[in-house]
Amino acid sequence: MRIAVSGSIANDYLMRFPGRFEEQLVSEQLDRVSLSFLVDALEVRRGGVAANICFGMGQLGLRPQLVGAVGHDFFNEYEPHLAAAGVDTSTVYVSDHKRTAMFLCTSDLEENQIASFCPGAMGESQEIDLGALPGAPPDPDLVVVCPNDPEAMLRHTQQTLEQGWVLAADPSQQLPRFDGDQVRRLIDGATYLLSNDYEAALVSERTGWSESEILEHVELRITTHGEKGCVIEQKGEPTLEVPAVPTREDIELEPTGIGDAFRAGFFAALACNFDLERCAQLGSAVATQTLETVGPQEYDLEPETLLPRVARVYGDAAAEELEPLLAGERVDELTPSAAH
Repeated sequence: MRIAVSGSIANDYLMRFPGRFEEQLVSEQLDRVSLSFLVDALEVRRGGVAANICFGMGQLGLRPQLVGAVGHDFFNEYEPHLAAAGVDTSTVYVSDHKRTAMFLCTSDLEENQIASFCPGAMGESQEIDLGALPGAPPDPDLVVVCPNDPEAMLRHTQQTLEQGWVLAADPSQQLPRFDGDQVRRLIDGATYLLSNDYEAALVSERTGWSESEILEHVELRITTHGEKGCVIEQKGEPTLEVPAVPTREDIELEPTGIGDAFRAGFFAALACNFDLERCAQLGSAVATQTLETVGPQEYDLEPETLLPRVARVYGDAAAEELEPLLAGERVDELTPSAAH
């Protein structure tokens, strides 16, 4: 399966506040918030939603096609890192004047986050034509449209549907930027709709569609609920609930990129013809690995440590079937029969 991922590519500046944000807020003064958080440490990591998803897919044996806009600084260290992970970066658009986007994020002890995003070169991603990418391989089997420049998201969604390609709509963090009509344009006709539970409520609020009405416009809805796992819904089918893989208790957690890791695992399993339950299980396993690692592209999928955890949560059969992907075998070497 050829998968193209259109979205942001950024450098992440990750900080940890050794307290709780809610304890710093005064309810009577919320109209005049002025806060400064003294953080313990700063970690500079590679990030961006599309790049994070592609990195995870590459770790699992796919060769995803990264579609996004960057500055020339991208080629110093970032591009070689992604290429080494198996990501196709040949279709990345390069700005002549702007630097790669920057994400600044502070997390508290409850894994709440306050973040800012400076788009930089990402603002030019609306210039990218999915139908005319230089050096692109044959048509993709699936296009994931995730957070990016708003105009680029709308354009790439429209182009994907017009080309008859399978669309995975993942507006997530950019939902607050869109009005109801735009959100409807981003998800209507999608095969997959992905969001967390908060974003799922925002989709309903913006579109004016109920949960059942949304399933009239998309074929499959995947909603993540943090440590409670994920829920998969299809019209006329029983709801599928998949628990999360618990985190270790002896390690500090960093939530940046866990949703991206879930998507990488989910679509990697989908590319190998696993059923939806196994797709969600692999997504949850990769998400937990990211949660226990500082930086969304710094984790290794070590079968000897992750597979026993998968077995404890999902059973030995799940671990046995997922072992080839977690071992990093290339997807094109796996047969559909191994996924059932």
